[in-house]
Amino acid sequence: MTQKQLVEQSINDPDQFWGEAARQISWTRQYDKVLDDSNKPFYRWFTGGELNTCYNALDVHVENGRGDQLALIYDSPVTQTKKQFTYSELTDYTARFAGVLQGLGVGKGDRVIIYMPMIPEAVVAMLACARIGVVHSVVFGGFAGEELAKRIDDAKPKLVVSASCGIEVNRLIEYKPLLDEAIRLSSHKPQSCVIYQRPQSICELIEGRDHEWQTLCDQSEPVAPVAVKATDPLYILYTSGTTGMPKGVVRDNGGHAVVMKWTMKNVYNVEPGEVFWAASDVGWIVGHSYIVYSPLISGCTTIVYEGKPVGTPDAGAFWRVIDEYNVSVMFTAPTAIRAIKREDPQGEQIQKYPMKNFRALFLAGERCDPDTLDWSAKLLNVPVIDHWWQTETSWAIAANCLGIEQLPVKSGSPTQAVPGYHIKVLDEEGNSKPKGELGAISIKLPLPPGCLPTLWQNDERFIDSYLSRYEGYYLTGDAGYLDEDDYLWVMSRIDDVINVAGHRLSTGRMEECIAEHVDVAECAVCGVTDSLKGQLPLGLIVLKSGVDKDHQQIVAELIQQVREKVGAVAAFKQAVVVSKLPKTRSGKVLRATIRSIADGTEVKIPPTIDDISAIDVVTEALSSLGYPKQQD
Repeated sequence: MTQKQLVEQSINDPDQFWGEAARQISWTRQYDKVLDDSNKPFYRWFTGGELNTCYNALDVHVENGRGDQLALIYDSPVTQTKKQFTYSELTDYTARFAGVLQGLGVGKGDRVIIYMPMIPEAVVAMLACARIGVVHSVVFGGFAGEELAKRIDDAKPKLVVSASCGIEVNRLIEYKPLLDEAIRLSSHKPQSCVIYQRPQSICELIEGRDHEWQTLCDQSEPVAPVAVKATDPLYILYTSGTTGMPKGVVRDNGGHAVVMKWTMKNVYNVEPGEVFWAASDVGWIVGHSYIVYSPLISGCTTIVYEGKPVGTPDAGAFWRVIDEYNVSVMFTAPTAIRAIKREDPQGEQIQKYPMKNFRALFLAGERCDPDTLDWSAKLLNVPVIDHWWQTETSWAIAANCLGIEQLPVKSGSPTQAVPGYHIKVLDEEGNSKPKGELGAISIKLPLPPGCLPTLWQNDERFIDSYLSRYEGYYLTGDAGYLDEDDYLWVMSRIDDVINVAGHRLSTGRMEECIAEHVDVAECAVCGVTDSLKGQLPLGLIVLKSGVDKDHQQIVAELIQQVREKVGAVAAFKQAVVVSKLPKTRSGKVLRATIRSIADGTEVKIPPTIDDISAIDVVTEALSSLGYPKQQD
């Protein structure tokens, strides 16, 4: 069947479609219903069923005779460390740490916060929680104490698992002082902390509260998996909230396990035993879904990489890992590829590595400009697949599903809806927009398995944030359109659709044009306030390494390029070259922050910012253009 036919089947008969997928999962008690719609809009999947996610990710493969297969590869260029774990070894390690948690009084339904760097123990901690029915909440390692405190107060964990430090390219981040500060600031006080001491920095432990990971593991006995309800929470993952209080996205056990198994084959076309690499962090949704759960539930080998796309040691770092470990399919963010392209525009590093098993590169996490996709496809000589999804969904909403059929690539589009998703593009009144017209990308309820059923202990905020704008629909927060082939084009966040003298324009389309320029490595276009036209587009441009052309000449060429391809109506007349863009650690450009700097409004710098100095770079650049301007 084609991807479109499977989408129709999944929408018209979700019970049959997802019931078939659920047969791939080991259940300790069979579910009563596939889709439970008895409490709309709180749809639930596989009610009555019981299972254990950790068992499905580890033990089942050992029992099926594949215990000697590699489960996890750890590669850390920042510490010059490499380790490998078979399924048997990872199962034993996880079972022992689950025993540690139980020994500290943590049990089914309790919460544990995991605040860890990219080391195997982060994966072990997640799976150990799942093994005994504990709800884990991973917080990106190195988050500021204040932000960690907010998550402690919301999740109310009995225990925190952390490490002495994280390691960047050229610096060491002490985690323990940040953790201590977070606990000091939080109203809720965890009973215990388990600290993994890294040799690069040994921290002091607080007597009575803190425990050393290895000591407890050495004393621990392995424990068996505990059955939980399909609708019980597996984890909470916090995502940014507009109020400053992060939203706790809840993930269930049953629907999540089913869809994680389904996507590895159907979206990524990866078979059990193959090596799949998601170059992300366990603190983000990509790390949860595609470093930990999906590859392991599918019986693949996954990679934990503690390094960067460039600088560890060079722009060939990714290609070295793919080649060394026979990676079949890789998943990373477009910003990582742009960083590589900026350092190695001719792809000379790619030529050093045969990468004989490599057959596809998937990109997601932010909008992928066509130039980045085309550059990758040309030099890697494999399909490069842009796909689109969110923290809230845990898996792809739109993709070129290589395990179903390989559709023609249209650079700039994540292709068509993935089975399970009924995508609509709506106008302000909730009516479907004609093909090719920009609107709010929405998903008709029910959301498929694996998507958030609600927010942690906050049903009201779940409805207000996602379901209140259009009755019967989930609002993605992104703007775009569907073309004549039902390919989805995600152009920008709804807030980034700008209104120039009454014309609704996508900043994403302008970014596409700018990115096509031979000298441009990456860019961002934001709508800034204008007293005459309401808003005007403003471009920030990062040039490729080694470009020494006059900046004003490049800006003039870009203005002309946008005029020719988007039209004079875009009113794109101002841009400035900068050395870097402010981004989150996951690679998203902080357009709202840039807009605030230009408009002279309060600048809220999110805790997820990767490099605080980028704010000063942008402020200085915008000042040279006369921003913030006085408005009439």
